[in-house]
Amino acid sequence: MGRTYAGVLGLLAFGLILARGLLLGSDAEACLAAACGGLFGFAAVGLVAGTLADRFTSEAVKARFEAALKSLDDDKTKTKKTAPAT
Repeated sequence: MGRTYAGVLGLLAFGLILARGLLLGSDAEACLAAACGGLFGFAAVGLVAGTLADRFTSEAVKARFEAALKSLDDDKTKTKKTAPAT
């Protein structure tokens, strides 16, 4: 997820900075340098954001799954204790 966010944010920044430079009539070399800087900067931000989002999502799903298993196990334990012996 982190690499996906890095790619998306990096390319989005590159395209927007490049378009801004071309619309304002900036020097092509300076515009490309700024766009490359934006690409790497926003790719780093996207990598961190995507990695954190992936970690938070995984931990939340794991916690819910473990809670459901514990609840199921508790229900089985209660059923065994209350079931009449034959």
